[in-house]
Amino acid sequence: MRAGPLACGMVWALCIASSAVGAETQARSGSDWLVGPANRPAEIRQCPDKHEVVSSNGLVRRTFRTKPNFATVDYANLMTNATVIRGVKPEAVIVLDGQRFDVGGLKGQPDYAYLDPTWLGSMTADRGAFQFTGLAKGKPKARYPWRPKRHAPEVPWPPRGVTLTANFQPPESVRERYKGLTVSVCYALYDGIPVLAKWIVVTNGTAKPIVVGSAQVEILAVTESEKPRLHVESNYAFHTMNTTRWVPDPDYKTQVDYNYQSPILLTSDYPRGPDVRLEPGQRFESFRTYELLHDSDDRERRGLARRRMYRTLAPQVLENPIFMHVRNADPRAVRLAVDQCAAVGFEMVIMTFGSGFNIESEDPAYIAKYKALVDYAHGKGVEVGGYTLMCASRNVGAENNCISPKTGKPGSMFGQSACLASAWADGYARRVLNFMEATGMDMIETDGPYHGDVCASTKHKHHRGLGDSQIMQWQACVNFYHECRKRGVFINTPDWYYLNGSNKCAMGYRETNFSLPRHRQMLISRQNIYDATFTKTPSMGWMFVPLVEYHGGGQAATFEPLSEHLADYEWHLAQNFGSGVQACYRGPRLYDTEQTKAVVKKWVDFYKRHRAILDSDIIHVRRADGRHIDCMMHVNPQTQPRALAMVYNPTGREVTTTLRLPLYYTGLTDNAVIREKDGKPTVHKLDRGYNVEVSVKMGPRAITWFAVEQAK
Repeated sequence: MRAGPLACGMVWALCIASSAVGAETQARSGSDWLVGPANRPAEIRQCPDKHEVVSSNGLVRRTFRTKPNFATVDYANLMTNATVIRGVKPEAVIVLDGQRFDVGGLKGQPDYAYLDPTWLGSMTADRGAFQFTGLAKGKPKARYPWRPKRHAPEVPWPPRGVTLTANFQPPESVRERYKGLTVSVCYALYDGIPVLAKWIVVTNGTAKPIVVGSAQVEILAVTESEKPRLHVESNYAFHTMNTTRWVPDPDYKTQVDYNYQSPILLTSDYPRGPDVRLEPGQRFESFRTYELLHDSDDRERRGLARRRMYRTLAPQVLENPIFMHVRNADPRAVRLAVDQCAAVGFEMVIMTFGSGFNIESEDPAYIAKYKALVDYAHGKGVEVGGYTLMCASRNVGAENNCISPKTGKPGSMFGQSACLASAWADGYARRVLNFMEATGMDMIETDGPYHGDVCASTKHKHHRGLGDSQIMQWQACVNFYHECRKRGVFINTPDWYYLNGSNKCAMGYRETNFSLPRHRQMLISRQNIYDATFTKTPSMGWMFVPLVEYHGGGQAATFEPLSEHLADYEWHLAQNFGSGVQACYRGPRLYDTEQTKAVVKKWVDFYKRHRAILDSDIIHVRRADGRHIDCMMHVNPQTQPRALAMVYNPTGREVTTTLRLPLYYTGLTDNAVIREKDGKPTVHKLDRGYNVEVSVKMGPRAITWFAVEQAK
């Protein structure tokens, strides 16, 4: 039984749903949010008589008490009728000038194994916590500029939904000291997806500077059963950085662990700092925590939910241009690459690492040379971009390098890195942005973006010391990406900056794998695509094709001369374009003979003809193992065809088998029309699990595909 989306007060329902309730029950009612259109608007309703405010979108509901202080008193997964939390905690925790403060929350809950709503009337406000002063409702705002480009679908930006801001003033004990200071806890709930965002804002309205030493953006006493179904991440994520922590709950005295050490309390906080100094009139805005509630334990469904979250909250990841990595930035080499790209339908040329390209140049003659190249490419319908090394593994001089806190000397996790909160970084960003504007370049490949290095310098322009060195370097990197977004620049980066505006990072990339013999690197690449697309859309990742030798391996690993290794080259083209994953084709050319050109164009045309479905999510049918056929299938209930299954036979023998295709996420319920390649269509009846079986007969090292359409 599903609770109403916005009942005033709290709906305390027994969790009677199993892990399968999400898919099957919603399918029969036609209401599965992963199959049908997003038709559940998010809403906020205030219930003054009950001192409550409820935020819901039909998939999740969060209920807040507004008296005697502001606190989350219910958090429900409406897809499964499960209660997510077992107790009331502060809405945030901050450290100001070395003193710790809770923000909101209630005291007096007798047991943290569960939350009985009858207890709420007797619970009290903590007089030492920040006190609630009022609410404001609104709509989500764009975190960076973006408009659909490069075949990305038209999706709402900013995402549709509602925001709720709860404002707090300091506790009475320090109110005179912090007169004018406001802490705001902000929430966003989005239409059609079970995702809630949360962040805090500290506004210094006092007459003196204050230091925000640390901050916890979220604290949730999660039930044991719902912990595995709560995915949490933030936009403060890069390299090894993670803001999500599961820690013991000291208030939970009836847990089965006799030492009270069960990691059942969710906190989302800064690994270091932020240690930000706010002058009078300044404000601090934290990172954003995103909470995705799952309705199933099924790996595929959970992955689809994450992919829908990225499609909604970071829609620039849906841009998916076909690009080549030219390894020489000499104008003649770039023009050859542009000509070949235009001839076969590639859409972008990237002057790759080691090409000699210098995007930081301020030489007018150098800039004019590349403007002429960009103009030439644009005249042929090809975009152009290039590589830059930002800060990791970069030595820019002792006065601007990261200083190791252990030695007090230049040094970092990568041996040496530039500090992005030093004066050097200002010049770097200015030079790169000026170059792109002056030449009209369309993309940038940022290697070594900010990766988490700390810096103990006390002399750098934009950070005071070790404590604020992480956040200020991260902010500099994010600001740079936002400036790129303003200019419509496509961003490749080897790190997880999707929620800050980047387009792609590696789909599955280990440099030495591309020194392996061709047949091995191709099969491993297909495994990498299969594994990574559980949590990434096809457009979110890039693969790699070493047309020339890359980190060794000799002729056995490379594809040049292309015409002499055409069968292997075609496999790479087929599995990349067939999965909707663009690859870095690194070399001097895309083809060397007319026959090679025809093969490249064949797969480019195949991708473009089926672009809408190939850019859609992948259902994982069978992982490549080199022993049998393997299969990945794209699905989209809004396109025609509804599905396209790519099937590969990497073995040296003919294979005849029956392949089961799971069609639930196509939206088909009874019959499906299936054709192999452009062959004769046949009608198949779906079984009770929404599957169909198709007969497959494939020769040695063969590739085929099946298009699935709605029966008329």
